[in-house]
Amino acid sequence: GQHLITAVAEQMFGFKTTSWELGRQRSVIELDTPSMTAEQIEALERSVNEKIRERVPVVVRELAADDPEIETVRSRGLPDDHAGPVRVVDIEGVDSNMCCGTHVSNLSDLQVIKLLGTEKGKKNKTNLVFLAGNRVLKSIEQSHSTEKALTSLLKNGPGEHVEAVKRLQSSVKLLQKNNLNLLRDIAVLIARDFKSKPVQSQLFVLHRKEGDSEFMNIIANEIGTEETLLFLTVGDEKEAGLFLLAGPAEAVENLGPRVAELLGGKGAGKRGRFQGKATKMSRRGDVQALLQEFISSRNPEA
Repeated sequence: GQHLITAVAEQMFGFKTTSWELGRQRSVIELDTPSMTAEQIEALERSVNEKIRERVPVVVRELAADDPEIETVRSRGLPDDHAGPVRVVDIEGVDSNMCCGTHVSNLSDLQVIKLLGTEKGKKNKTNLVFLAGNRVLKSIEQSHSTEKALTSLLKNGPGEHVEAVKRLQSSVKLLQKNNLNLLRDIAVLIARDFKSKPVQSQLFVLHRKEGDSEFMNIIANEIGTEETLLFLTVGDEKEAGLFLLAGPAEAVENLGPRVAELLGGKGAGKRGRFQGKATKMSRRGDVQALLQEFISSRNPEA
């Protein structure tokens, strides 16, 4: 399949093959061209499959290394240490190429070739992705299984899948936007509730699973951190999440790295804020105990 695509791509468009990768799931040919149009890909696919249907013979020959015919064979040249005959694979009327691999005896054995499109390659190169033979059938089977699953989930036919997914994406974006707005409102209300208390605690601790960094920072901004030490966390209660330590700059600078260490995470901060990621949210209680101990040591009456 690679031999056939390589030969026809060069004959039709002058695109030379510079390398290839024959993978387990799909294969890739690197072509010496910055790009390929959809029309060129379609024409190339049509041409290679026409040759498969024409049942073009494939013949393997062995030539002596000094045979003049070697010069007419497409190759990247023989290794300097080569010894013995040279193996040449001929696709009748299409290509003649040096190769040591196994090959079909007739192009019809390939059954079909499907070009899946192109990907950006190295500088000024294009990677052409293709499937051949049974891999085409397996790909169709997989696509059909996916299509049936989507039909069941989306409750409509394959022709409407894309539009249905677009509508779902729009709905999700709207819900996310509304959720963020609600979280911001909740953050403001939490902060105002704390500030409305006649006697404010020197330590404020809060965890909210569905929060985010903005949620924590809004609370810290609303409460103010001149007098109060704030320890805020969001995310899964027992796994990973985010944390924010805010308060008097000197206290936060001293406690921030220790809080991150207790939570199994990393963080950074400045001007009375230290925030980061945590992997052990279940140790929030240890952090609270550390902060309470710090406050008690600074103010025995706290």
